[in-house]
Amino acid sequence: MIRLRKNNREPYIEAVLNALHAKQEALFRTSFLELHPADQADTFLRFDAAERQQVYAYLAPDELAVLYDGLEVKNQVLFFEEMDEGYFSEVLNHMFTDDVVMFLNDIDEEQAANFLKKMAPEKAKKIETLLAYEPETAGAILTKEFVTISSADSAEQVIEHLRKEAPGAEIIYYNYVVDEAGALAGVVSLRDLITAAPDEPITNIMSRQVVSVPDDMDQEDVAKVIQKYDLLAVPVVTEAQQLLGIVTVDDVIDIIELETTEDFGEISATKGATDLQLSAFTAAKKRTPWIITLMFFGLITAGVIGRFEDTLEQIVLLAVFIPMIMDSAGNVGTQSLAVSVRGLALGTVEHGKFWRMIRREFSTGFLIGLLCMIIVLGIIPLIYGEWLIAFIVGVSILCTLSISAVIGSVVPLVINKLKFDPAIASGPFITTLNDITGLLIYFTIATSLLDRL
Repeated sequence: MIRLRKNNREPYIEAVLNALHAKQEALFRTSFLELHPADQADTFLRFDAAERQQVYAYLAPDELAVLYDGLEVKNQVLFFEEMDEGYFSEVLNHMFTDDVVMFLNDIDEEQAANFLKKMAPEKAKKIETLLAYEPETAGAILTKEFVTISSADSAEQVIEHLRKEAPGAEIIYYNYVVDEAGALAGVVSLRDLITAAPDEPITNIMSRQVVSVPDDMDQEDVAKVIQKYDLLAVPVVTEAQQLLGIVTVDDVIDIIELETTEDFGEISATKGATDLQLSAFTAAKKRTPWIITLMFFGLITAGVIGRFEDTLEQIVLLAVFIPMIMDSAGNVGTQSLAVSVRGLALGTVEHGKFWRMIRREFSTGFLIGLLCMIIVLGIIPLIYGEWLIAFIVGVSILCTLSISAVIGSVVPLVINKLKFDPAIASGPFITTLNDITGLLIYFTIATSLLDRL
């Protein structure tokens, strides 16, 4: 039997391809279906259009659904039009509801409605319920494939129930106890079921302290709940505690990746343009607005320099150190920005810790600035023989880095208080703001000491 390992992936894919090319359906099915679903998806991506048509012919809809779940949504959207509508509708019937919802949200509304009509009525009804939720909320990302049990059952009865229901459930490690009205009453782990006596009532072994989330909770907060309590899944409930579905840890991993990508795009002013598969035109269209905005901020920077033109005319040497002042301010500000945004994302910037964080960042900026000032006081006189210029540059760097660190940490906190994504306080924005601050400090100090130069 050929097994897929890190070092022999290519030979195995080659064997699967050979079976496909030779039209050896039985051999292809045996070797392909033996793979982990994630590896099936990776192998499927290697096939060309003609080879994929053979795959559709060889695999039943429920078998294709397994690998289709493992594809990224953008690839699902790319391939679905290759299949017969009836066949693909059956594929959707066998996919988990949350994955179907993600797919339908990424295609044309008319196409989505058409597939819903062709799907099994019960499945379509569940999906329509999820589609009604606001995007990126717990209700929009939950799955309906989970196991519910009654507190009146015994452990043996529940295990027998699992034998029937497990194949269609996304997770069976947690089994949720609901009352007659469908409200969440408790949870029993698979381990507790296995270790309990066969005739032990569920009411005696279930935990009544169930961690759950409301259906309107933001998906990022759902991820934090699962991370905090080390859960494999979390139940989603209404205000009346009606159990709607569950969000599983694999979905949370995808959410964390998505949110991190969004934050990275915000911080680097490349939101929506981080996908390397985008064309140069599309990437430029998404990135241009920020660049143009920052260009106008650059005019403000130029205006600051122009305002102190007389100072520069009298002491031309001051111009030499402008890039150093601006770069240092921008770099320290961006570091503080990263610390602040990360703290907000992890929930470590809580009430009462705001001023503590500001003091720490100011102290950090001050210590960095102090070290830079000492270096400047030693280098500038050695190269240029100007002690007073060295003093101006050194004090300017000390003040600038101290203030830049505060600006970099405060701006995202203020934006977060205004209920906006703190990541929009992007690196380029903070850098430009600190450039202006640094130049104002530098030239103000230089102008005040002009008579001594």
